Amino acid sequence: MDIDEMLFNGSLGSTFPLPVAEPFTFKMAREAGISRRRLGKLLETGLLRRAIKGVYLATEAGDSLAIRAACLRLVAPADCIVVDRHAGWLLGAEMILAPGEHISLRPLSFFRPAGRGRLRNDIASSGERDVQDSETNEIGGLRVTTALRTAWDLGRVRWPDEAIAGVSMMHRLGAYEPEEFIEGIEQFRGQRWVTTLRGIGPLADGRFESPPEAVLGLRCHQARFPMTPQVEVSTVTGEFVARLDLANEDLLAAVEYDGAEWHSSPGQLARDRERRLDVCREGWLVEAFTKGDLFTRTGDADVRIRQLHHRALRRRGDRLAS
Repeated sequence: MDIDEMLFNGSLGSTFPLPVAEPFTFKMAREAGISRRRLGKLLETGLLRRAIKGVYLATEAGDSLAIRAACLRLVAPADCIVVDRHAGWLLGAEMILAPGEHISLRPLSFFRPAGRGRLRNDIASSGERDVQDSETNEIGGLRVTTALRTAWDLGRVRWPDEAIAGVSMMHRLGAYEPEEFIEGIEQFRGQRWVTTLRGIGPLADGRFESPPEAVLGLRCHQARFPMTPQVEVSTVTGEFVARLDLANEDLLAAVEYDGAEWHSSPGQLARDRERRLDVCREGWLVEAFTKGDLFTRTGDADVRIRQLHHRALRRRGDRLAS
């Protein structure tokens, strides 16, 4: 079956030389007679996708924990532990893999138990790590750090943005209590980047629905304008108007993140304008932010959040303390 026919049917079809429900590597594709050019074309048309670096999967196969485990099994050494973002991904945390960067470009997170040395290849980000048996589970034949240990590890990185995004996405799983997470932070005293973990630990929140929302929440904290995630706005008669990404209900001020996927087409932009006008009619001030506002050197999110705080206080007759 040629690619045009596959696209028409929305399927690789029964003549595809590999099982369409199972992941495969480039080596497996070559051995099955699939050329690099054909593989690239199937990726370009969306019939195939890169599940993780070095592993391909038919788009029609969908996604599940079993499929994710099968993908990692193809590239995971037998004595390694899956850690960090790839552990979170395998455990079911949505949007945890490298915000804004295609996962095929990032090394996989495999670590060996202490004393066994690091992996040395171009596919793995590796090292040694002290992990207790109680801090790992087996998923699909792989050793994986538990959700709680994964959250602690994701918070111990250099950059607070990355830390709060990763930890918040782990909190969304509901696999542990946030209090348990906070209480366990001091066990990492003296370890690398534990100060980042201490700083973002109390701010991470499972109500953030995406990594950028978590980073926007951090910007609000840094600007000293406290915000609560996922606040619903209703009319005086109790009719639902909208749900805001982050809001201060006392001052009726809110901030929202407009990601390109859901907030870029003309129709999406029109709906955003209409929804925010409805919110403003209920007395709210709303400021919207994009990727450029949060993640570039010229981004001015902190300045705009402080200005929003000033406006909200000014209309109430208050002033922001210097």
